[in-house]
Amino acid sequence: MKSVLSQTPLPARLVIGVLLIVAVSLGFFALLMLPPLKELGLMALYLGVTALVSALAGYAAYRLGWINYSPTLRWTLLGGYALASVLTFFNVWFSAQMMFASEHDLLLAIVLLVFAGGMAMALGYFLSSAVTERIHLLKGAAEKLAQGDLGTRVPVQGRDEVAALGIAFNRMAEQLQAADQKQRDLEAMRRDLIAWVGHDLQTPLTSVRAILEALADGMVEDPETVKRYFNTAQRDVRNLSVLIDDLFQMAQLDAGGFPLHKEAASLGDLVSDTLESFAELAKQQGVTLEGNVDPDVDPVLMDTQAVGRVLNNLIGNALRHAPGGRVSVWVRRTDKGVEATVSDTGEGIRAEDIPHIFERFYRGDASRSRSRGAGAGLGLAIARGIVRAHGGDIRVESEVGKGAQFTFHIP
Repeated sequence: MKSVLSQTPLPARLVIGVLLIVAVSLGFFALLMLPPLKELGLMALYLGVTALVSALAGYAAYRLGWINYSPTLRWTLLGGYALASVLTFFNVWFSAQMMFASEHDLLLAIVLLVFAGGMAMALGYFLSSAVTERIHLLKGAAEKLAQGDLGTRVPVQGRDEVAALGIAFNRMAEQLQAADQKQRDLEAMRRDLIAWVGHDLQTPLTSVRAILEALADGMVEDPETVKRYFNTAQRDVRNLSVLIDDLFQMAQLDAGGFPLHKEAASLGDLVSDTLESFAELAKQQGVTLEGNVDPDVDPVLMDTQAVGRVLNNLIGNALRHAPGGRVSVWVRRTDKGVEATVSDTGEGIRAEDIPHIFERFYRGDASRSRSRGAGAGLGLAIARGIVRAHGGDIRVESEVGKGAQFTFHIP
């Protein structure tokens, strides 16, 4: 009923209200006075005339837009009270004249009507202050918000439209504050990106440059030393290539343009091949590398190369942090799809690092130390992007001193 009434045009609501008041008044007159039919007709005529005049006066005020010329909401409300008092005075005076009331009674009615109108104006001014004060609070909060104080909030009292406006204002302020914080975080990330990428590019480039200059100047002639220099240069070039490839993939993931070529493939074979590629590195570091794939896992609809990149990043990360320990890979089918877990027995991840572990270029002291060869800090961010591109999710569980466990699922 409320929604239907709110959709009804304002003039139509006025007409409906006036007709309802006339009908109720005539009903009370008939029940209380038990008048003859002729008097009931006359009363209906009087009420109809005064109701028509009142409705026309109210509609005229609405059409002329007098509310728009009011300097404050308080004066707008007082104007409404004054108009209602004048119309009430006219209605009673007109009805008394038509009913041939005595002059004494008519004058007394006028005095009482003036008193009632004055009281209505005084009470209306008092009550309107409660509304306008709340609106002034909203106005002051909006000005503070415009000046950059995004922590501004307004107290919300009541359940009316002003309270709803206050709730909407607070929600807007919260969203603006969150957006501002996100912008600050992005700006800080941009500065870190420039610093970290510059460092990650400069270090191998400086090494390659020094090697090439030494070889070009003939400072190194021993064949074994020359061979070692070339191996070092090749390693640095590979590191540069990996970093540039990571940056390119991260840019594709950010832009939503990372191409996926999904097909039904064997995740078990992919895990086996990935473990085989890390077997020699695990042997060198004294790490026990093991895997287990449930028989009902395959086939899986996936981009084999992209999911292989996820496994490479997770297993490589685990090997770096579990020297002399154990790295396990377990793949199983769940209600969600296929779930893969890579766990290690390394030093674990600090609790304060876990919320940021998948952020690009993030390096926690215990989770991504450059001295441990953790790279540019893009591996886990890329892994998350690839998993999300498949419609899945990835999470981490860890405790310092008890290793880490990364789990991702593909629907």
